[in-house]
Amino acid sequence: MNAPRFYCREALSPGAHVELPEPVARHAVRVLRLAAGAPLVLFDGRGGEYAARIERIERDRVFAELGGWSDVERESPLAVTLIQAVQSGEKMDYTIQKAVELGVSSIVPVDSRRSVVRLAGERAARRVAHWQGVAAAACEQCGRNQVPLVTPLERLDAWLARPAPPDTLRLMLAPDADMTLGDVAPAAQVQLLVGAEGGLDPQEATAARATGFRAVRLGPRILRTETAGLAALAILQALWGDLRQHGGEDNVRVR
Repeated sequence: MNAPRFYCREALSPGAHVELPEPVARHAVRVLRLAAGAPLVLFDGRGGEYAARIERIERDRVFAELGGWSDVERESPLAVTLIQAVQSGEKMDYTIQKAVELGVSSIVPVDSRRSVVRLAGERAARRVAHWQGVAAAACEQCGRNQVPLVTPLERLDAWLARPAPPDTLRLMLAPDADMTLGDVAPAAQVQLLVGAEGGLDPQEATAARATGFRAVRLGPRILRTETAGLAALAILQALWGDLRQHGGEDNVRVR
């Protein structure tokens, strides 16, 4: 069995003695029931990972000793930024979790005209912090050592007003588009815009096109917002990323 993986926000170093963050320690002791001497893998989101072991446990406090650093990375060569209109209920958590598993490089939550949930101020900041935690937990599960950034929530029109990064392909999902993802020329950097329930408002779609977004469809069926973005990410990774087969072997493991 593989050693449990945990994310620690503080910078780690070989040979260091560290106290695990409270949520990590609680999960290690109460859920996994790890004991002193148990092996761990720790990463701080800055790249690479550390072999470690539990030194001692004091109630819910867990102290670990780090071994050597390994430069293991499981990042896709395709850098995809997901611009996701805020979804209702637990859909946003699900989308972020699975997008991280599918190799997304960053996530931009935006408030669109058809977003059911309205967040602002401290409430919005708390949700973004929660979503960042969801992304970190997904990295623990899927083996990534670089945690994708979840940016602060902003209005879609404000985000569209910024200039596009150079050499970036901009795509938005639209069921009535003329093209599919298979019709698009490959790119190394992609921005993928996905609407909330009901898709993008027509004015938002027009504004997105004016800033260089190309509309693409995923097929003949209408997909829910929590399905559409993830399906597109999987297709992009299969076309241009690390879901392609190399040497006849699939390089993705299923747990």
